[in-house]
Amino acid sequence: MAINGIYLRRFLGTVFSSLPIALIAMPSPAAERVIFSYGLLEFPIPVASLETFAREGQIDDHLAPYAEETSPEELEELEELLLTQVELSHVTLSQFLYSSLGETLLRYLGELIQTDSRLNGFYALRSALVLAAADPEGLTVLNVLKQFPTRTIHLNGVQALQVAEAFTQLLQQTDQMVTLIEQQADTEAAATRPVDFAQLPDLRQPGPFSWQTETLKLYDRSRDRAFEVDLYSPPSPSSTPIPVLAISHGLGANRTSFAELAQHLASHGFAVAVLDHPGSSSQQLENLLKGTVSEVFEPREFIDRPKDVSFLLDELQRRNQTNASPHAHLNLEQVGVIGHSLGGYTALALAGAELDFGRLRADCTFDRGGLHLANLSLLLQCVALNGENEPHPPLWDQRVQAVFTMNSISGSVFGPSGLRQVQVPVMLVAGSDDSIAPALLEQIRPFTWLTGLDN
Repeated sequence: MAINGIYLRRFLGTVFSSLPIALIAMPSPAAERVIFSYGLLEFPIPVASLETFAREGQIDDHLAPYAEETSPEELEELEELLLTQVELSHVTLSQFLYSSLGETLLRYLGELIQTDSRLNGFYALRSALVLAAADPEGLTVLNVLKQFPTRTIHLNGVQALQVAEAFTQLLQQTDQMVTLIEQQADTEAAATRPVDFAQLPDLRQPGPFSWQTETLKLYDRSRDRAFEVDLYSPPSPSSTPIPVLAISHGLGANRTSFAELAQHLASHGFAVAVLDHPGSSSQQLENLLKGTVSEVFEPREFIDRPKDVSFLLDELQRRNQTNASPHAHLNLEQVGVIGHSLGGYTALALAGAELDFGRLRADCTFDRGGLHLANLSLLLQCVALNGENEPHPPLWDQRVQAVFTMNSISGSVFGPSGLRQVQVPVMLVAGSDDSIAPALLEQIRPFTWLTGLDN
């Protein structure tokens, strides 16, 4: 029975550790029993056995063979996991699961967690999740099992182990790459003439400039799109144009998310424009929960976000020329863009990166194995495919001369061919522990695809 315990433990570790990252706790066993299938092998576990174990800590005859191959620490983690409640209302969960992004996630998970007829568990999972969230016991793994609408759940062991191996491989390769980057940085630092930072401004401290803030209410008639921008401006020298930076927020954030950064940069002499992207901001998520919109964000956002920045620059250019604002004399020929997550995509698109729908279609099938199975940001990037056949205007803005991104998503939506089009300086900042946009797949590897000499 050793093989049973090994496979069960690896599967549970995969499903239970990775799926909460995607905002939803998902089941492992089933309404009456769970069958873990691995090729011709099947290992059944009654749901009642799991419930007795979770609530009373008792291991019955059905669970005992697997428990023998599982450490006490892992059993304790499983017991806690089965009963841990996710604070999420059934209304909120339902709104998400009926969006395109939620349905993409369910189809992906449905290949792992199948019905008693071995069909994709898409509809059964959605039903069980919503019913569990509405139940007084709340959204727990155990309660999802009890709400699952078929008597048996088949866990696709082959698919699950592919995902487990992808996560393990991704972690290992990320650690190896971070080590190599650190070694290379140390080598280059040792070979470079030391810099006397005492003779340079300390950019960690506020700069010498005061600033004023103005909120611009913009409306792009051609796209029927209204949005707001907070402009932080230092005093304008009479002869020297003020350098301009634009900041693009990530999914579910807004322009206030970067107010502190904008103020700090303005104190160092930059005019900083922080945008709200209305179709992918915090207001969009609030509207989703209210039921006034049906999507986390629309595919059109992959076009509208860069166009928001370009329209803003057009407006600032007009104000420069008409001198209609005290914030005249802005340098709009050499603009820098800062972006976080989906805002990182926005910055790279403005710098010349081109969408690669062929690459995206291949990755979004989720059936080729490989590291992309462990890339949760791919679910966001796949949304772009829903707008693939719509008119796609150029997104590159020649006024953008440098970009700085944090945890950007770019690996599949641009791919190597799309990122090779960027010919301006780029700085990609990655977080090695980012579980949504993995550093190796979304920042480190894409950086190697950039061909500009200054990147």
